This record gives sequence, C-alpha cells and structure tokens, in this order.
Amino acid sequence: MQGSESVDSPVKDIAAGASPAASPDATRTAASPAGAAVTARAARAARLGPVALVVAGGLSVQFGSAVAVLLMPRAGALGVVTLRLVLAAAVLLIVCRPKVRGYGRADWGTVVAFGTAMAGMNILFYQAADRIPLGAAVTLEVLGPLVLSVIASRRLMNLLWAGLALGGVVLLSGGGFDRLDPVGAAFALGAGAMWATYIVFSARTGRRFPQADGLALAMAFGALLSLPFGVVEAGDKLLVPSTIGLGLAVALMSSVLPYTLELIALRRLPAPTFAILMSLEPAIAAGAGFLVLSQALALTDALAIALVIAASMGAVRTQMKRAAALPPQV
Repeated sequence: MQGSESVDSPVKDIAAGASPAASPDATRTAASPAGAAVTARAARAARLGPVALVVAGGLSVQFGSAVAVLLMPRAGALGVVTLRLVLAAAVLLIVCRPKVRGYGRADWGTVVAFGTAMAGMNILFYQAADRIPLGAAVTLEVLGPLVLSVIASRRLMNLLWAGLALGGVVLLSGGGFDRLDPVGAAFALGAGAMWATYIVFSARTGRRFPQADGLALAMAFGALLSLPFGVVEAGDKLLVPSTIGLGLAVALMSSVLPYTLELIALRRLPAPTFAILMSLEPAIAAGAGFLVLSQALALTDALAIALVIAASMGAVRTQMKRAAALPPQV
C-alpha cells in the first residue's frame, strides 16, 4: 500500500518523534545542567509547535470566513461554499499532484469520509453565518470538538470544563436560541457535529497519505458534493471574475492554509488536544466579525465567549499536566 505509513526514513522517524542515536558528546551535553536546559527548551518547542500551527490555522480560517460573509450577497451561502471548496481543491491538486494508485479500500473510505465531513461542515456553517453573527456561530459550532475531547479523554476534569463551556453557550442563547434565530443556531450545532467528524478523519487521512495528498483528494470529493448546491443557488453568478477572485481569497484563507496546517499538526498532536484548542476559535471569530464585518458583541455575548475560552484553556492545561505526568518513552 502506498502512503506515509509505508515510507521508512530517518527524516520520517524524527518527524514522528523518534530520536536518532545520540553520540557520546551529545549524551554528555544533555547530562550537564546547560544541556538539560537546552533539551527542556527543545522539548517545549516540540510541544508548542503543533499548537502554534493550530492557532495560525484558526486565525486564517476565521478571517477567511469574515471575507466569505461579505461575498454571500453576491453568490449566496451555498455558492460561497462551492467557490471555496472547488477553488481550494484546484489549488491543492495542482500543488500536491497526488497519486491515485496503490491505495486500498480503507484509504479511499477515509478520504470519502473526510471529504464528506468537510463539505457538510462548510455547508452547515455558512448557512449559520448567513443568519447569526460570526462569533455566535463559531461558539455553537465549537461544541462539537469540545464534546469529542470529553468523550476521547474520559476524564472527570474535562467533563467539568465541558460544563463550563456549556454554561457559556446557554448564556449566549439568552435562555432560548430564538434570540439568535433558531434555524441559524441549529445549523451551527450541526456544523459542530461535522467538525468533530472532520477532526477524526483528518488525523486518519494524515496517517494514511503522504504530505497533503489525502487532503487534496478529500477536498476534491467535498467540492464535487457541494457543486450541485452552489450551481442551483448561484448559477452563473459563480462565473463573475470579481466573485471568483474573492472566492479564491476565501479558499486560500479558509481551506488551503488552515487545513494544511491542521493536517500537519494532527500528525503530532492528539485529537482530543486538537479538539480543545478549537475552542479558542470563538474569540478569533468574534474579533474577525468586529474588524471585518462591524459585528459588535453585547456584554453577555462577550462573557459567554469568555466562558468557552476559559473552558478551553483549562482543558488544555489538564491535558498538558496529564502528558507531563506520563513516564518518558524509551
């Protein structure tokens, strides 16, 4: 079977976390106080590297989503999804030129599931963003990854953090989602379920396919799924050059860059930790909505988002303490 799992090389081993044989000099250096400090800094950088990739991806996708909201009056929510996925797929297929031979049924099943989750997540989210403020939409959507982290970790402390996040969501709803538009809230919650599915299959795709090949193939499948919806809603509006230009910007900011960064991060970051980090995105989305769309937040909305972020930070600290308590692998 062709794929990243079938390629063995020292570079791949190091990227996967394996350590090459240390020389006597390196061993002596690591044993010294200065060497130990350098080793500790390197270990910290290795842990924070994937986190930085996820945060960068979050910034890119949320500001891209704000640009997408500006594009909706031209092409509609479904038209924007189609432009985003089709153009992102074209860019990834050109850059990656993925091979299609040598993969098994399980590999293609993973790609199909990943592409379906990607298309569903985008379709549902843009329907939500067309009806409710961007920060509120992402706050509801992020419940999907947070629930995934609780189920995957099965720790009481994470259950408490999830309860805090749920309190934030209840506050955001104002006691009833009719304040936000119940249809938009339902779309956002559905997008959250698809987001959790996306996380699971993104990690599996990254393990089965080299580089970003699996992402390119999944994006192409997701684009095919979304194409009929976009054509029905927008028709020839999708072919207007200025609309295509904005769509390309959305595709690069909201799909190509963040999905690639997340795929790389998930190769070194446990899915539960990744899911928890996604809880930071409501704040990013609120900032993007304010700066790009002039969507100001009410005090209760800001407090609700702060509760979700606090739950995220607490859960991340819990995961890091747990990882630090585990014995080092030899």
